[in-house]
Amino acid sequence: MGQKTTTWPNHQLLELLRIELPIIQAPIAGASGSEMAIAVSDAGGLGSLPCAMLDASKAREEIGVIKQRTTKPLNVNFFCHTPPQPDPDRDKAWKQRLAEYYTELGIDPSVSVPSVGRAPFDERMCEVVEEFKPEVVSFHFGLPDHSLLQRVKASGCIVFSSATTVAEACWLEDHGCDAIIAQGYEAGGHRGMFLTDTLATQPGTFALVPQVVDAVKVPVVAAGGIADGRGLAAAFALGAAGVQLGTAYLFTPESLVTELHRAELVSARDDQTALTNLFSGRPARGIMNRIMREVGPMSDQAPAFPTAGGALAPLKAKAEMRGVTDFSSLWSGQTASLGREIGAGELTQQLASDAIQRLKELTAPV
Repeated sequence: MGQKTTTWPNHQLLELLRIELPIIQAPIAGASGSEMAIAVSDAGGLGSLPCAMLDASKAREEIGVIKQRTTKPLNVNFFCHTPPQPDPDRDKAWKQRLAEYYTELGIDPSVSVPSVGRAPFDERMCEVVEEFKPEVVSFHFGLPDHSLLQRVKASGCIVFSSATTVAEACWLEDHGCDAIIAQGYEAGGHRGMFLTDTLATQPGTFALVPQVVDAVKVPVVAAGGIADGRGLAAAFALGAAGVQLGTAYLFTPESLVTELHRAELVSARDDQTALTNLFSGRPARGIMNRIMREVGPMSDQAPAFPTAGGALAPLKAKAEMRGVTDFSSLWSGQTASLGREIGAGELTQQLASDAIQRLKELTAPV
């Protein structure tokens, strides 16, 4: 394996996935698709396709595009939440909480709102996995039903999932995960937490990664607050076998974020993000905006995941038509200010070369 086994301090992930660079592009639902996955995989990392917002037909289409254009390994990602029971009273109360904003923007408060599509991994998606057999299938919010998970593994797929605590990491290993993504508090987008709903005690990446490394035998991937070679080198110093980056890839031309979201990322600072449940019902880190400041960022009134965003959709659409992001989910981690506006493939290779240089400096004799 040559360079792969000698350049990096830990080559568990490289050998498991048969990739050149220990870099995973985070699957960000709604913000990344086949183009980004292809670019990252072709550059030597692991490209990822988020499927939480796709139906089985669209997932087949996107995976088909990727398989036609690259033979490199692919990660296909799914959510594992339990759909909530209908709660019309809570939905009504949430709509009433937002009524003043409807009036301000000239929207009829009684207008029907769209349903929000965030489907958990199910029989239909399992059939897609069995059809294409992607090298990696990753999950968020735990793992799917045991019978579905066994079918995924029987297809020859490597299984990843996210842990936000050591307890979650151990649970995932005990239930069949081949690698753990240790998601620190700094990470953008949805927290992968599933054994707890307590945010106050969530550890940061520097605290979480070494403790997970000590607690499990499978490879550990560091995620959260990593955006350049310094972060990669630090992750390896903590015992990680690789890294997963999301926010850094939102700056690339392959990113599907809106121009308004992109502009907010470019100007973001370290102290401008927060965890919020307003846009989906689950905690997710994004850039602070008006609705987060005035209603949240966390609110007990927000309906259960994934339904909270429905009532915000008309507000988001009207505001974005006016060029403002007062009601938009602007997912971002805490290191957006380190972002670079270059292609996803070039970014992957630059991250690796920068990290290698940093690691050489750390190990050079004094």
